Amino acid sequence: MDTGVLPDHPLFRDEVMPPPPDRWKGRCDFNQTANRTFVCNNKIIGARSFQVYDNLLQTSSAQPVDEIGHGTHTASTAAGNFVRGANLYNNANGMASGVAPHAHVAIYQVCSLDECSSTDVLAGFDAAVEDGVDVISISMTSLNVGQLFEDSNALAAFSAMQRRIFVVCSAGNSGPSSNSV
Repeated sequence: MDTGVLPDHPLFRDEVMPPPPDRWKGRCDFNQTANRTFVCNNKIIGARSFQVYDNLLQTSSAQPVDEIGHGTHTASTAAGNFVRGANLYNNANGMASGVAPHAHVAIYQVCSLDECSSTDVLAGFDAAVEDGVDVISISMTSLNVGQLFEDSNALAAFSAMQRRIFVVCSAGNSGPSSNSV
């Protein structure tokens, strides 16, 4: 769960990926834009956006396409497929991949450039649980929350954990300070 994904990035090719498991119930909300057609494949098996959410229709009018790169970065770090010849400005040529390169990925866009609304994050957690994911990776954390029961991310993660879903959260994105890791 993050800012979406660029599904045509090489780390999300579906070479040697099996089809999604039979228990997968998610959906793919990519469609054609003026310049590109985005699709799910055997790597990115689901993609949903909870930005511009319409509570009356229970649908989103936005595509889960990453406009800033953070979601693509975090998703590829977790589960990017193998890419040969990866380099940085033609230096350090080698193989790139995420931690779990053979894992299927479902993308839940819950953040924009400006914010991660708690209602969008909670909707993303609910959708991921309903869709049948095994792991939720969320690269955000609530800072300066007084009590654990006041932290909506922690409550959603605990609820997912009760349904046997492993949840990975970041421990901040800055520091050092008294509340950083």
